[in-house]
Amino acid sequence: MAIFLTGSTGYIGAHIAANLLRGYSEPLNLLVRAKSQPQGEERLWQSLQLHLDFPEFESYLRGRIRIFRGDLTSERFGLDLADYDALVHSTDSVIHCAASLNRKSEKACLNTNLRGTLEVVQLAQRARDHHGLRRISHVSTVAVAGVRQDELVQEDTSVDWNRSDYDPYARTKKFCEHMIRRLLPDVPRTIFRPSIVLGDSRYAATSQFDMVRAFVFLAGLPALPLRPTDQVDIVNVDFVASAVAELHQKAAPLHDLYHLSSGRDSQTFRELTDALALARGTSGPAYLPPLGGIFGKSLNALASMRNPVGASATLLKVFWPYLRWNTQFDNTRVTTELERKPARFSEYSFPLLQFARMNHFAYPYRPWPVADGGKPAGGVGAA
Repeated sequence: MAIFLTGSTGYIGAHIAANLLRGYSEPLNLLVRAKSQPQGEERLWQSLQLHLDFPEFESYLRGRIRIFRGDLTSERFGLDLADYDALVHSTDSVIHCAASLNRKSEKACLNTNLRGTLEVVQLAQRARDHHGLRRISHVSTVAVAGVRQDELVQEDTSVDWNRSDYDPYARTKKFCEHMIRRLLPDVPRTIFRPSIVLGDSRYAATSQFDMVRAFVFLAGLPALPLRPTDQVDIVNVDFVASAVAELHQKAAPLHDLYHLSSGRDSQTFRELTDALALARGTSGPAYLPPLGGIFGKSLNALASMRNPVGASATLLKVFWPYLRWNTQFDNTRVTTELERKPARFSEYSFPLLQFARMNHFAYPYRPWPVADGGKPAGGVGAA
């Protein structure tokens, strides 16, 4: 029996897949958008090459991975009846990680987050009814807490349906949690809420650049319209992925809801900029909190420019509310149960930003290896 994982070609999902492959023995059923099996394998290789070399990847691909070529938003994932039945009958547990992170598009969030989660729930229901389902884990977000300011938020008091949301992403993810609770009341479940996921503490390389680009933009400013003592809750992706994998595989987690965050240990803007300045051998920025309103209007103007500055300003405009809310999400549950804490962003931020700049905010993907004689070693184009 296998773990059904959605989002394996995404940033967090690929980290979770790598943790499951290296740390556990169960097979993985992976939903991958692709027109052909070779294309699906190549997409998976692109997402996992940050973690695995090709021989290790290929050994898992030929041994413990089964790719189901489908679309999260299509009925029964767009699979034919035989493949869908095989997915239902072989799935022992579910980790739902796939999501649209498009915080500006209501349409994208409705389609991917709500319709996609409903398809995952229906798959879980069918597996439960056929042979029983060990667990469903859902990767949500701390943004379900809605508009906050200067707070420490606990897991069980995060969702307030009378509170406004920052964007369609937060709103739809909140309803996804509600859907899973209501439609699978009899299945053991674990809901994970990461905070701002930014970089891997073990190495500088990353394949996710949106938030990195926004931070690079901020880091280049001589003055910041922020309060230097405000905290920003950033968590390293390796902590998030290992927590999801470990708690999903645990027979009886202590809780059904976890903040995967830095919590009370979240660093202040001053701590982060001082660390970057020290690494660069420069002075840090000035802090001018009263300019926050003017800065927001300036972002709107810059975002209209069709150049790299405009692209960075557009991203920062989307994330700006999350940087200004000075809200931490208590992580006592996960750090106590796992007996470890997230890394401090200041300890790995400089190499991360260096990698992003040196590679022009694009991961240098390696192609599928070609064997001697010019033919693919396997996968794309192979017989």
